[in-house]
Parts: sequence; structure tokens; C-alpha cells
Amino acid sequence: MSARLTVVRAGALTTVQDLGRPGHAHLGVPRSGALDRPAHLLANRLVGNPDGLATLETTVNGCAVCVSSAVTAAVTGAPCPVRADGRPVAWGAPVRLPAGAVLDVGAATAGLRSYVAFAGGVDVPPVLGSRSRDLLSGLGPEPLADGVVLPLGSPCGPPATADAVRRPGPPRGELVLPLVPGPRDDWFAPGALAALAGGRFRVSAASNRIGLRTEGPALERVVAGELPSEGMVLGAVQVPPDGRPVVFLADHPTTGGYPVIGVVDGAAALAEAGQAGPGVRVRFVPARG
Repeated sequence: MSARLTVVRAGALTTVQDLGRPGHAHLGVPRSGALDRPAHLLANRLVGNPDGLATLETTVNGCAVCVSSAVTAAVTGAPCPVRADGRPVAWGAPVRLPAGAVLDVGAATAGLRSYVAFAGGVDVPPVLGSRSRDLLSGLGPEPLADGVVLPLGSPCGPPATADAVRRPGPPRGELVLPLVPGPRDDWFAPGALAALAGGRFRVSAASNRIGLRTEGPALERVVAGELPSEGMVLGAVQVPPDGRPVVFLADHPTTGGYPVIGVVDGAAALAEAGQAGPGVRVRFVPARG
């Protein structure tokens, strides 16, 4: 029988994620995939997996799983206590688990999302070429629930080590997002871009995998009415009628009718956005050409 995981504690929101399903926007299907891609990639490399194998993405309070067979695991992303059968083990390094061991990934001490990789990857059936759960469209495996059993694939290579492991989360409590203006920045008052750079916005508790919502001053518009729906991209900063910008993340809709004042530039910045918790100050700065 192939190796498998049994969910002992599902946590607040734990989903299966890989590199997503790009190329299907014309079908209304978002890319999805790990919000903190660098953390996902590192977790896979630590256990000897190719980049594209699926990991578990936890949210805030981690999860716990029991392994049916001996397997190598690694936890990256948001730092957190990690235990195997109650014994502390390393975060950010490969850990060998014996058959029957319970790996418990605890609550994040910085950031929001931890990534748990197992040698061979989480081997659930792919949908449109990806094993990722998309919260907007409902594609991919359901979020984890207690008692669910997940299959693991065959190990691919030897585990690795890392000289340094990135600890996510905005430095000094501020999330700085490089912004390329447009395509609808001319719909806003001349001071709107300066307002975005002023650091008066904060991450809203209503944020999720679809978008990072903000609280703060309303951006003033000079063009009334709404747009016909147009394409939306990862990192688009859409401004709904309340004037508070929303940064589109992995599970974002592929079209929208509210104006986009700019697009966040860079995978590293979007990874930080995926780790920013409620109340973190957000500042949008002009992207360097």
C-alpha cells in the first residue's frame, strides 16, 4: 500500500497547493497555487522533491497529520513550533518521521502561512493539471478536515539542507509593495498614487487567498460609473466602490468591472502579501524600471 497521511487536526484552513494552473484564464479559472511560492519551493527542495509537487499550506494555527510509513518532511514559510510525536523537531530543515508518527505543525509566530512538504508530494488527483485548491472556483481537493486521508507519491530524491531559511513577514511591521501604475490610474484623483504611498492603509481581517483587502482612506475617483468587465492579473490592485484597494492574490477572479489603479510588481512582494496579517501597515511605492 502506498504511503498516506491521515489528518489528525485540520487547522483553521489547510489546503493542498502546488505551482497552480496557469493558462486557463480564458476559461475563467485562476492560476491558484501556493501564496508564498518561495516557501513552497524551499519545502519541496528540503525533502528532495521537484518544485511542482504538492505541499500543504496551513493558515495561522497549523495542522497535524499521522504518516502511515516512514517519510521525510519539512516545514517552511511562517515560523512555528514543529513536533513529531510530541518531541520538538526542526523548522526549515528535513525531518525523518517513522511510520505512525504524528507531525504537529503549530501556530505561526510570524506571518500567516506555513508549508509542509513530504517526500513524494501530496498525490491527490490533479484537476486541469494542478493539485491546488482554488477557493474561488472550488477546483481541486477540499480543504483538509479531521480524519481525511491523503496519498503520498514515491520519493524522488535525497533530502537537502539550506544554509539560510527566509523568515517571512513584513519587516518592521510594514508591507511595502512596488506598484506599476495603470491601466486605470487616470480614473483617480491626482493625489491617489501619493495616498497609496503614504502608509495609511492596513491589512484588513477580511483578506484571504483571493485578495489582500485594506483598511484606510478611500481613494478619490474622477471618473464616475463602472467599466465593462476586463481581464484581471495576479497582483492587480482593484479599487471597489468603497475606495479601499484590494490586491489580487492567487485565487483572484479572472475578470472584473472595478478600475485597477496599478499592479504589484514581483513574486517576492506577492509572497510577502500572502504572509501579512491583519493590522500590518501597507505602503505602495513606485516600481523601479
